Amino acid sequence: MDFKQIQELIRQVSKAGVSEVKIEQGDFKITIKAKGSEYVAVAAPVLQQPIAAAPLVASPVAEASATATAEAIIAENAKLITVKSPMIGTFYRSSGPDKEPFVKVGDSVSKGDVLCIIEAMKLFNEIESEHEGRIVKFLVDDATPVEYDQPLFLIEKV
Repeated sequence: MDFKQIQELIRQVSKAGVSEVKIEQGDFKITIKAKGSEYVAVAAPVLQQPIAAAPLVASPVAEASATATAEAIIAENAKLITVKSPMIGTFYRSSGPDKEPFVKVGDSVSKGDVLCIIEAMKLFNEIESEHEGRIVKFLVDDATPVEYDQPLFLIEKV
């Protein structure tokens, strides 16, 4: 199941008003749960053997500071839209280290334009813009881990 299919599935589940859905297709398993007025998708492959992973350590001070900064900027200008991460993974501004970034500060974007890539479990998911506007600010650095619902960009509505 690719990222667009997961997004469509979440939309359909939210329209149906269901509180939780679990789906298994071959070696892929996904659970979609209602969390307040939002829906959260947790996807994982069904593994035969456990895989050891290094723990991800984030500084609570840095995380709180970044969140406070993003919220302060949003409060200053109600015309700004916050693009948030739809998943946990690693944020990339371009498709490769020697490639140009998908977008830069000041670029105009339309619905469907690719903004970045988030790598999750060796899958590279293109994150597309759901709004038209101009990129105002990046809220995360290239090649850094991101959490679900973490602010990534600020886009000024046109």
